[in-house]
Amino acid sequence: MIKKTLLIWIFYIIFFSAPIFAAEPKSIGKYKSWEAFMYNDNKGKICFAQTKPLERSPKTLKRDPSRLFVTFRKSENIKNEISVTSGHEYKASSVVAISGKNEFALFSQGNFAWLLDGEEEFNLIKTMKKASKLSVSAKSKNGSNTKDLYSMMGFTKAYNTARKSCA
Repeated sequence: MIKKTLLIWIFYIIFFSAPIFAAEPKSIGKYKSWEAFMYNDNKGKICFAQTKPLERSPKTLKRDPSRLFVTFRKSENIKNEISVTSGHEYKASSVVAISGKNEFALFSQGNFAWLLDGEEEFNLIKTMKKASKLSVSAKSKNGSNTKDLYSMMGFTKAYNTARKSCA
């Protein structure tokens, strides 16, 4: 779990402080609202699909960028790792992803959240492939409620590109 958390923080740093690093994630395909990337670190290749939200609320709350990811790390045997950041530090266990009647509770630590169960990750990916939108609701550590609305248009192609690139 510590290793997983550390890797999620590394992704956060890479995305939001990319000029500091010599090797940046390379886009390997853009599909509507989603984009697939590849990155090499000292452990091997990391591939992921990511998107930015269409809408964020409340609009008056200052927060860092939000992102939704699905990550693959072959060297660590990690597949279908779903993570999200809403641009603020989360209150413990307050993050929920919803699409239609499907609701998924995510475990949060700091300003990232993810599913801990592989079966739940599989179910959420299956939902994301069929959905047109996915909302992520959370409560910040200071008590503010946030909601980010993501388009799932292009998800399946970006997901497949990232998955095949790290196969």
